[in-house]
Amino acid sequence: MLQQLEESLDNASDLDPRRRAMLRYAKKLTLSPNAMGEHDVQNLKAVGFSDLDILHIAEVISYYAYVNRIADGLGVLLEDENEV
Repeated sequence: MLQQLEESLDNASDLDPRRRAMLRYAKKLTLSPNAMGEHDVQNLKAVGFSDLDILHIAEVISYYAYVNRIADGLGVLLEDENEV
């Protein structure tokens, strides 16, 4: 399933609508934060996420973006996941 996700969220047939919506939101917030709008929040609400859920989703996505940018900006080399 991970390979399906890497290729396209739309091809990942094992995903339920909530996970698919959350991953689409995460992808858009990560790659195109300036394009985010109220409709993105409404899409999450439409599949059952609460306001608090959406806040937590946005916080986690934003935290990872922040940490990665700090690491990149300081030239921190991350461990290769194959070595862990």
